[in-house]
Order: sequence, then structure tokens, then C-alpha cells
Amino acid sequence: MNWDSTGARAMGIASVGHGVFAATMVALGILGLIQGDFTPTWTGVPKGVPAREVLAYLCAFISLVSGIGLLWQRAAVIASRTLLTALLVWLLLFRVTLIFRAPTATVAWWASGDTAVMAAAAWVLYTWFAGDWDRQRLSFATGDKGLRIARVLYGLGLIPFGVAHFTYLERTASLVPGWLPWHVAWAILTGCAFIAAGVAVLSGVYARLAATLSALQLGLFTLLVWVPIIMARPSVSDWTEFVSSWALTAAAWVVADSYRGLPWLAVGKLHGMPIPKEAP
Repeated sequence: MNWDSTGARAMGIASVGHGVFAATMVALGILGLIQGDFTPTWTGVPKGVPAREVLAYLCAFISLVSGIGLLWQRAAVIASRTLLTALLVWLLLFRVTLIFRAPTATVAWWASGDTAVMAAAAWVLYTWFAGDWDRQRLSFATGDKGLRIARVLYGLGLIPFGVAHFTYLERTASLVPGWLPWHVAWAILTGCAFIAAGVAVLSGVYARLAATLSALQLGLFTLLVWVPIIMARPSVSDWTEFVSSWALTAAAWVVADSYRGLPWLAVGKLHGMPIPKEAP
């Protein structure tokens, strides 16, 4: 199927991943406005920060408006640029600073990876929808250059996910569905898979395959681990993990879409397309 020949394309939806990601941002925005608090994507703000509640509502508003904008072709470039800027600022102010304060803490690296993956998706969408103004004045962030930076962010973000499987091995193994044998082995295997995928995306070796499989793995975590948990007796923490896993899956899907049309086992520098099309 070619997205250029569909009503979805006319609406401004470049790929399935794009549509899911936009809808996810809308949902995060609505959730944030209802709760009056930070959703998993926008956590990390210290309690003593002035106007913290106002900032929480602002993040929810950005999520909602950018998500809606991403579904509207004329607004997609502004929406993607705004969301990307917000996520990059968040990464620098509330994620990277954690690493400097606690460089050996896995949670600091994992949180940075979370935001990096979300920013990578927003950056991919920005390269797809960038107009003449953006290509002329922000050429470093658009086209193939911007797409490469987005993929680097994604690759870097995946590695802490894998490392966390080892530093929290017992916790990870406990989340493996009961009907699967060898829980520790699965925890180790999936941790290695995240690290390998990150390295593959960064190096450009089998990058399309790695990006697609990592998105699939995140999706399976959401479906097989967190959905059963929230259907039982979920805690607030469980709901947070579910929402985070869903958002990361949507973001990973966008990055995987950016490789569409390229060979699955390509090695080396990979160029992207301004607007992806369905490929075999």
C-alpha cells in the first residue's frame, strides 16, 4: 500500500507509526490535563521547582496540541518542531543533569534513554515534514543530516534499556510471563537484544532490521507484560510503566518507519526519504 494514494496521506499521516505516535501524544496530553501532573514522558522535575504544576499542564498541552498537529498536514511541521524542541530541552534540563549528579545510577541513564527515544521519533517526523524555511535555516536538523541525528539518539537510547535488564535482573525476570520458561534467560536475552539493536543503529549495520526488531520487542513488552498486569490489580507504578512502554513503542515504530524502502541487511551510511512509502 502506498500512503500517497490514501485519505490518510491527504490528512497528513505519512505512515502507520506516525499515526500511532500522534494519537499517543494526544492521549498523553489528555491524561496529563486530567491528572494535573506529569505523564511518564515528562517526569523528572524536582519537587522544589517553582510553578511545577503549571509546567505539568504546559507539558500536557504541548503533548495534546502537537499530537493533533501531527495529524494535520498543514500543521505537521510546526507540531513536530515544537515537540522536538520541548523534548530536547527536557532531555538537557531534566535527564542529562541526572547523569551528572549520579553517573553510576542506571535509572538516570534509563530516563535519558526514554526521552532520547521520544525525541528521536519527533526528529524523524520533523525531517519528513520540514518545509523550505526549515531546510534553509535549520539545514543541520533536516534532511539526511537530521535523520541521522535522530537515529543516533534512538540508538543511544536503546542501550540503557538493555543495561537496565542486567542491573535489575531479578526485577526484570519477575516480569516475564509465567507461561514462559527460563525467566532469567529471557531477561538476559532481551537485555542483550536492546544493546545489540542500539549498536546496530549507531553503526548502520543491519540498522533497519535492528530498529524494526527493537520496536517489536517494545511492543511485545507492552502486550505480554504490562497489559496483563494492568488487567489484574495494577498499582500506580504499574500504570506508569504501561504508559511509558506504550509511548516508547509508538516512538520506536516511527524510527523503524524511517528505514522503509531500504534493504533489511544494509551496511553503511543509510539515507532516508522525506516522506516514507510502504515497501516490501
